[in-house]
Amino acid sequence: MFALFKRKFHNLISDKKFSEILTGSVWALSARVIATALGMVSSIIIVRWYGAEVLGIVAVLQSSLMLATIFTLLGTNTSILRLIPEHLAKYSATSAFKVYRKTQYFVAGLSVITGAILFFASGFIAYTVFHKPHLRFYFALAAVFIIFESLLSLNTQAVRGLRLIKLFALMQMLPQFCKLIILIPITISFHNLDNPVYAMFASIVIAALVGAFIVDRAFKSKTGANDRAQHMPIREILSMSFPMLMTATMTFVIGQTGVIMLGMFRSEAEIGYYSIAVKLATLTAFVLSAVNNMAAPKFAELHFTDNVEELFRIAKKSAKLVFWITTPILLALVTLGKPILSIFFGEDFSGCYPVLLLLIFGQFINYMSGSTAMFLNMSGHQKVFQNIMFLVAMFNISINAVMIPISGMYGAAIAATLSLAGWNIASLMYIKSKYGKTTAYFPIWKFK
Repeated sequence: MFALFKRKFHNLISDKKFSEILTGSVWALSARVIATALGMVSSIIIVRWYGAEVLGIVAVLQSSLMLATIFTLLGTNTSILRLIPEHLAKYSATSAFKVYRKTQYFVAGLSVITGAILFFASGFIAYTVFHKPHLRFYFALAAVFIIFESLLSLNTQAVRGLRLIKLFALMQMLPQFCKLIILIPITISFHNLDNPVYAMFASIVIAALVGAFIVDRAFKSKTGANDRAQHMPIREILSMSFPMLMTATMTFVIGQTGVIMLGMFRSEAEIGYYSIAVKLATLTAFVLSAVNNMAAPKFAELHFTDNVEELFRIAKKSAKLVFWITTPILLALVTLGKPILSIFFGEDFSGCYPVLLLLIFGQFINYMSGSTAMFLNMSGHQKVFQNIMFLVAMFNISINAVMIPISGMYGAAIAATLSLAGWNIASLMYIKSKYGKTTAYFPIWKFK
């Protein structure tokens, strides 16, 4: 079996044309691997020293911060990734810096307003939405740190837009690294059930400030006194960002609604169990993400040069690469998932093994389908993909709302798996109808 996987992987990387997609990926991929490992170690420490309930609170706060920052960033963290290189190429570093600074001030101001509203609404959120009065303090605290979470996301993408590959890798690792470095000593020094929450917020602040420093220094090293600056009003930036906002919102709904609704209807411990199952099932998600990041420019180039045959060849190769890297890990989780849960997280967590299996099945379909989302976005069909995501997001909310009150984390896992399968299958069907081919790969089933 190992020889088969090794042979398939070697055949992929020996393709000279496809190897272009792999060039420059080592830093990004390594950073994602390290960040994933650090996050898993933090989760083990929290479960072992603080309990599943505290892990559940951390998971709810993380999801809540993600939701809040969608409406403070308004898609600018994605549009800045396009605007910085565009202004660097067309105008100057000063022009790019002014666009970034204008966006940064807007995001910071909106974050302060949003944070203030959520701070004063923390009682309503805890009592009425989640039916957990003891969470009021945590929601109020989270509101204070919304500005740092927003700026962290913006700065990380700005570093990426500046093509500072090694520093972008650092920014990907930094929050998890800081969280672990803070969590370990405070756990040893004094035991307080809120330690993981404090460590999470402190890591966000540190990473946000480091990111701001990196971006500021990077721009200052590039700007000149005679640079030509192109004025770009914030209205125009937001107009460009709005489609990204819609996609980010739908992605959040599909990925995080389960955690939010578990927080509304079930105990913190059950949220903790579910969050660990999700983390294990998505251990390999960085592979698809890395391949997408590498393949996106190539997809766009081949589409706009009307090289459809090569486009699908590269898409198939990408799907094969993802399949042969992730499948052994998923098979290991299926085989060893129960003992892994028991040994690393405690006997209580073995009960979420069926949830893990459901989530793994969804991930397998995701990986088998290839880079469907990136393919549609880079080939001019982004509106079609947005419509697919919208329908799947509405379906996800409906299934979660019906099943979580009855089945808890099992309902959340079913909703997540059906949503993941739904968006990939719908995307594949559209690609097939448009081109007569698909991006999917499965060795014993020849997709055309």
